[in-house]
Amino acid sequence: MNFANVKYKLSAMMFVQFFIWGSWYVTMGTYLGETLHFNGIQIGLAYGTVAIASMISPFIVGMIADRFFSANHVMAFLNIVGAGLLAWLSTIDDFSLFFPVLIIYSICYMPTTALCNSISFSNLKDPGNEFSRIRLLGSLGWIGACLLVSALKIEHLSSPFLIASFTSVLGAGIGLWLPTKTPAKQVAKVNIAQMLGFDAFKLTRQRSFTVLLVFSALTCMPLAFYDSFTNLFMNNTQINNAAAAMSMGQAVEICFLFTFPFFLRKLKFKGCIGTAIFVWIILYGLLAISAATGIKGLVYLALPLHGFCFTFFFVAGQLYVDKQAPENLRNSAQGLITFATYGAGKYIGTLIAGNVVNHHTSNGVYAWDVIWTVPCLFACLIFAGFMLLFKENEKETARAVSTINLESN
Repeated sequence: MNFANVKYKLSAMMFVQFFIWGSWYVTMGTYLGETLHFNGIQIGLAYGTVAIASMISPFIVGMIADRFFSANHVMAFLNIVGAGLLAWLSTIDDFSLFFPVLIIYSICYMPTTALCNSISFSNLKDPGNEFSRIRLLGSLGWIGACLLVSALKIEHLSSPFLIASFTSVLGAGIGLWLPTKTPAKQVAKVNIAQMLGFDAFKLTRQRSFTVLLVFSALTCMPLAFYDSFTNLFMNNTQINNAAAAMSMGQAVEICFLFTFPFFLRKLKFKGCIGTAIFVWIILYGLLAISAATGIKGLVYLALPLHGFCFTFFFVAGQLYVDKQAPENLRNSAQGLITFATYGAGKYIGTLIAGNVVNHHTSNGVYAWDVIWTVPCLFACLIFAGFMLLFKENEKETARAVSTINLESN
């Protein structure tokens, strides 16, 4: 196998898959609120479809890609079906149809993010050293999509869905272009509970794991306000090039991915996760103050903070879970933390956010200062609870830090 050639293919795969997501996800709130005039609850439910899919996708990957078909063929199939659904979504203006079609699309798309990882791991000689550089292309794909949508000035239109549809066809082609690997033959019987990752619940006997699991889910609830309504807030308050500006978060995320090992060594897991939650409080506070005072510069100050928080919170959490779980439960444990954060936490958060926005909207006028105060106060309570209750295992922290690859080349 020509590994250099494979790396180019994997990089293209990662770029395109996250370009697809970034094309429509960031600006959907603006399109639904400003153009289709969906209410806050409906916008929240629309963003909740990704959370629903995140709860189901581990099942799809585990039951199908790992056991019956090669991962790249599954990804190609999901992308081509997704392309058709995205094109259909661009024509729908009735929520009663838009919502179920978006659920089906999200169930098709979300497994591809996990498939990107598994395909990369199985085709790299040294995933520990090489994967971060491949994953970097995903962040660049997301940024590229946001910049394109802003440059074309189509944030209020259905066009981002069409861009994502076209790119999905390209993604399907890349999936077929990737090396095909036959699923490993199952040599031992695996019960349904193991397939679904339920055996990871054994880890909840560890107090630190349970506290992290609960507070990770709670933290993703106020985060749903940011994901679902920041773009709509910016466009509604006449802040130009909202999608491009929001990509500053991904740019900062890239920078902190390279420096994260240094901070983990200094702050430990509790410090990194706690700092992320605290900085999110500042972010929501800046948005609330900007909405109350009309100082738009505060929004540009807030947006980069999201990238910092994302890295410190999710990377630290996933790494801590990996080090706490025994080898035979690591995949299931990561599935459980994904279910708690991107799934249950985000879904409940979108419902809360949608209801808050709907309650504080009158005749198309949003009380953004009040809306952003809610996640700010919510995050304050989460921060206090986490810092009080989470006790990390110092030996596991030291071992985790020692395993991080510090090389950037």
